Order: sequence, then structure tokens, then C-alpha cells
Amino acid sequence: MWKLKVADGGNNDPYIFSTNNFIGRQVWEFDPDYGTREEQAEVEAAREKFWENRHLIKCNSDLLWRMQFLREKNFKQTIPQVKVGDGEEITYEIAKTAMRRGAHFFSALQASDGHWPAEIAGPLYFLPPLVMCLYITGHLDTVFPAEYRREILRYLYCHQNEDGGWGFHIEGHSTMISTTLNYICMRILGEGPDGGRDNACARGRKWIRDRGGVTSIPTWGKTWLSIFGLFDWSGSNPMPPEFWLFPSFLPIHPANMLCYCRMVYMPMSYLYGRRFVGPITPLVLELREELFLQPYNEINWKKVRHLCAKEDLYYPHPLIQDLMWDTLYICIEPLLTRWPFNKLRQKALEVTMKHIHYEDENSRYITIGCVEKSLCMLACWVENPNGDYFKKHLARIPDYIWVGEDGIKMQSFGSQEWDTAFALQALLACNLTNEIGPTLKKGHEYVRESQVKDNPSGDFKSMFRHISKGSWTFADQDHGWQVSDCTAEGLKCCLLFSLMPPELVGAKMEPERLYDSVNILLSLQSKNGGLAAWEPATAPKWLEMFNPTEFFANTIVEHEYVECTASAIQALVLFKKLYPGHRKNEIHNCITNAVRFIEDKQMPDGSWYGSWGICFTYGTWFALGGLAAAGKTNKNCLAIRKGVEFLLKSQRDDGGWGESHASCPNEKYIPLEGNRSNLVQTAWALMGLLHSGQAERDPTPLHKAAKLLINSQMEDGDFPQQEITGSFMKNCMLHYATYRNTFPLWALAEYMKNCISLSSVGEKLK
Repeated sequence: MWKLKVADGGNNDPYIFSTNNFIGRQVWEFDPDYGTREEQAEVEAAREKFWENRHLIKCNSDLLWRMQFLREKNFKQTIPQVKVGDGEEITYEIAKTAMRRGAHFFSALQASDGHWPAEIAGPLYFLPPLVMCLYITGHLDTVFPAEYRREILRYLYCHQNEDGGWGFHIEGHSTMISTTLNYICMRILGEGPDGGRDNACARGRKWIRDRGGVTSIPTWGKTWLSIFGLFDWSGSNPMPPEFWLFPSFLPIHPANMLCYCRMVYMPMSYLYGRRFVGPITPLVLELREELFLQPYNEINWKKVRHLCAKEDLYYPHPLIQDLMWDTLYICIEPLLTRWPFNKLRQKALEVTMKHIHYEDENSRYITIGCVEKSLCMLACWVENPNGDYFKKHLARIPDYIWVGEDGIKMQSFGSQEWDTAFALQALLACNLTNEIGPTLKKGHEYVRESQVKDNPSGDFKSMFRHISKGSWTFADQDHGWQVSDCTAEGLKCCLLFSLMPPELVGAKMEPERLYDSVNILLSLQSKNGGLAAWEPATAPKWLEMFNPTEFFANTIVEHEYVECTASAIQALVLFKKLYPGHRKNEIHNCITNAVRFIEDKQMPDGSWYGSWGICFTYGTWFALGGLAAAGKTNKNCLAIRKGVEFLLKSQRDDGGWGESHASCPNEKYIPLEGNRSNLVQTAWALMGLLHSGQAERDPTPLHKAAKLLINSQMEDGDFPQQEITGSFMKNCMLHYATYRNTFPLWALAEYMKNCISLSSVGEKLK
């Protein structure tokens, strides 16, 4: 049976190292002797239930580790379940009981090191490149033995669409890139051309061939197929590594690129510059016949460079970009591969690999994310198959693997700090320190120990890196990459805990470390008042016209985000109250300009676009929270009044809110089909209205929302898993598995605080 291990150092593996003793690390292992027959049967029942409902609820409930933790802690829900009947008002007792049930259940899910584990997955193009990389390097069987392969296949079967394809993410329509990569993955893992559960391979292959074969796969797909020997490199647009030699004054210098874009094209350009192709095995030859409509050797590769399947096309390349690619392809690249210019190519490859090694070392070989992980690992193997760099990469693969009742998937990289910061704020809002004090203390210690203590190593500016000292990452400290909203949420937690007795929640963080966090936030504010996510947004936005991906938007340069800005406002306002003398004027100006940015970003309907969650509901919750923290109210701020109007208009008949992930790529509000509500989005909207002072004006919409949350709570205190709620780059969605616990609980706590008080129940409680 599968078991989640926390803060595990890899059994003294010499190729793995940590900056904080692996706090926050979460890895899965298969132990054939673990678990009783009854426990194994419970897991199998969860798997079968997901399979039977896979086309109705596509997000798994992340049950395997939850079963394990609840069993290990011998958790039994002892607080009776409550419901609010038709025509019945929510009493203090009912609201508090529901909140306490949720808080006790959620506390039982805390890991031994203080964080809340969780899946963060959903995109279906994450895992296959890792499998392809391991197949090429000959390490597939050692990294993924039989039990792993079985669960990977389970995941692929569970998330195949009814039309036979696979979506860009688990709730998306079928796309060429995901269908092709997952088909190849099944074949690598031992399925024959007609194998797989429910005829998975045959159905997937039919989907591909019905759309003309894989020649229309997007650019990232063309790259991986070229690496695997299923595409000729001449069928891809150039990715010259000489890019890393450009002088810094050029607008298209790597330092101006969004860090994720930079980190993807760094190893891609190395592999392209080497024209690396893996071994042409019998399987590769079979796939050449299965995936193309014409004989592989007769394909005119030059004519397929610009092809992209309509199912994948979200960002059509403008003419100027195609002209740039054609110039590189026809004029520049032929020169760079011939003497004497090939000397420059060799220098460029060396510089590119220097950057890869630097980034690997500074992320402890986790890398910035899963797409980069497979590419950087393969680049290190191509450089030296027996080298330590590649071995260090192998040691960090478990950091990306997650096991659910729907199988094994590859995570984006982990959301430990992000999830834990929100979990702690939700639990603090419950005001149950006397009941869950040890949980709060352990969580506080985790947040303190997870703060990044240093900047990237050496001359980090020459390696295009920003400061990181004082920040929090999205995942764990070893990951190393600063994120503005993660830093703001971590700072908020530490400040809130500093107001509490240290004997209950542990020692408060030293002021100097708080100052470092403030410095990070101030450094990431742009002239327009908004905060970027990872690095200062200094590059011109017109560079986005050169976005080489067809399925993402806003991928070339850093941008400012409403959510990051709102989080920073809340953190800085609280910091300013507690440390009024530190950088007083800078913080005041930062908050003032950030408020202006949020007001400027409001949509005509009163909502705000959310870049990291779905979508206008998410963005509006953040925006209203930020404005309220800065002292804005319904009376003195038009933006708040318009935001409230948007939320009230979009409330459903059952009291909830429900927004489709289609809002993100379409950039307009689209409700869930069937007038459905989503509990997480309901919690966001409820908290947004509470921020705006809705309880003082008309609490009726709040009571309706709270009633839905209370009545949806399950017998053990959990909440049901519903639709996907996370997003990124406008067109791809993420499954945040703890959201269903964190936000309904947090919303109920805030509702208790603002709408249901002891005084409201009168003499009955006296």
C-alpha cells in the first residue's frame, strides 16, 4: 500500500541535500506490507468510486494520504453534525458547531512537520515528458517499478475524455499535445497499440489520426517528439542557445523574460543546439507508424513548423513572430551550424549549461517547476550520463510524484507553504486556540522554518536572479524561488502569531527577518502600483507578441497581479501597525499605489480578473480584501460598491456561487452549467462580501451562503470535492486539493465573527 512520508531525507542518499533538514518535503513510497486487508479494501473502493464517476467529478478527493493520517492519529469526529432546515435561521450554536467540526477535522490532516500536504496537479502534459526522459536515459524501471507504472496508467485511464483524447488539464477538452504525449506514455509503460483499460490506446490513437496525425502538435510537443525520435528537428522552429550570449541592453535579453519562460527555454535551447535525439528503439519505430498518416520518411518537415491543431490553439502567433521564426530558420540557423560560426554555438552551449547548473543547485535540483525538471534533468544526462548533476536530479524526482485514488500524477512542484499559510489563517480565524493550540504552534514553527534565509548563491544578478532573502516560496524552502503573494501570506501568519502568547503558539519571528520579507514585497512593486509574482516586471509588455507557445498567454515577461497586490497590501498594513517606524514612507507609498492599481484593474461589471484561481470570483475576493485592509469601505470607495454589486448579482438561488474554468481563457464571467454552486468559490464570495461590510447593510445573502456551506459539510467534518478551482497562464487549470477544507472553514469563521455573535442570541445564552 502507498504511504506518504514527510520531511524525508532520502535514506542518506549522497545526491540529495537540503537547506532546512527537508522540512516540508513530501514523498510517497510503496510498501507491500503496509496496511491491513480492510485498509487496502478501503483504498480499492475509493479508486473504483472515482473510476465510476470520473466523467462527473474530474478532481480526485486526495483520499489516500488523508486515510493514512486520520488512521495514524486515530481521528474520530466526536462533534455532532448540524444542518439548517428550510425556513430556519442559523443560530450561534449551529454556526460554531459546524466551524468546530471543520477545524478539528482539518487539524487532524496536519503533517508532523507542521504543514498540510496536498495534491497540486491537473495539467495532463506534466507527467509524460518525465516518463519519456527516464525511458531515454534508461532509468525507467529503477525510478518507476511495477507499482508506480500501474498507478501512472491508472491516472491516464481515469482522465481520458469520452472522445478518446486527453485535455490540456483534467477538465479541459481534448488536445493534440496531451493526447499524443499520454498515448506515448502508455506505450512506453507497456501497453500495446490496442491495449489499456476501456480500449485506451486505440481510442487515443483514433483521436490523433482523425485530426491528421501529430504533425499539428504545438511547439512544446514538437520539441519532445524531436527529442524522442518521433519528429525531425527541422520540423521545429529554431531555439538557438546563442540567445544566452545576447548583450544585456537588448529588450529580448534573458534577464527580461518571465522566470518560467526563461527556465523552460534554457534546457530546450541546449537540447536543440545539440540536436539531441534519444535512441531509436523498436518502440520508437512503431510509434512512427502509429502517429502519422503518411510514411515517416516522406514527411516534408519544413512545412509543418507552423502547424498547430485547432484544439490546442489559444494564442495564434502574429505575423511578425512567424517572420522572425522564418528568418532564424532560413538565414540564421544554417550559419550557426557551420564553421566558423559553429564555434559560437559551442560557446553558447557551454554558457547555457552553466545557467542550468546554477539553477539546479539553487533549487536543490527541484528546479522551478515540473516542465523544467524533466528538461533540465535530460540536459544534464546529455552532457554527462554518469555525472553527479544527473544523479542529483534523479534523487529529487520523488518531490514531484503524488498518489491519489485516481493514480500517480506529476505535481506542478508542490504548494506546501501556500496551502499552509491559508490553512493557518483559517484556523486562527476560528478563535479556537484552547482546542487546537498544538496545531497552531506546529504550523507557526513550520512557517518560521520555511522562510528563505539567503539570496541565490554567488553573483546572482549576473545569472538573471532577483533577491530571495526573507521570502517564502510556493512549496518548501529548498525550492528557493521567491513569490510575492506567498511571502505576503507567510508574513501575515507570522505577524498574527506575534500577537498571541508565545507559550501557546511558539516564539515570534525576529524583527530583522520580518524586515527582510517587507523588503521582498517592496522590491516587487511596479510603477503602476501592482506587484509582480516572482521578479520585478521591468520588461516591455510588447514582448508578449513573441510568445512562442500556442496554448498560454502572458508567458514571455513578468506581469503585475491583483492577487499578489492585494496580499501585499494586507500584509503591509498589518506590519505597519506593529512596526510603525520601519520604512514608514516607503510602505505608505507602496500601499497607496497598490490600492490605485487594484482600482484601475476593476472590470466594467465590478469584478476583478483572477490569474491564479477561477476566476472573477477569486480575483474579486482578493481585491475586496486588499481594499478593505487599506481602509476603503462601501461608503468611501466606488470600486468596493461595484465589486459588491458583481458578487450579489452572481449569487445562485441556493445561496452559493459557481464559476466555470472557461472564464479564465475567455476573460469573461461564465457560470457553471446547470446553475451549480461550488463551495470553494462560495467561500471566496462570502469572505469578499464580509470584507466590504455587507453584514451591516443586508446580511441575507451572507446567511444564504453560510447555510449552503453548513449543510454541505460531511459527516466527518470534511467538505465534498467539486470542480477544479486553480488556474495559471489563463488557459490551464490546477487542482488545489486542500481548498475544499481551507476556504469553507475560513468563510464560516469570518461569518461567525461578523454575522453571528453571542449578543445576537439574546437572553437564551445568558
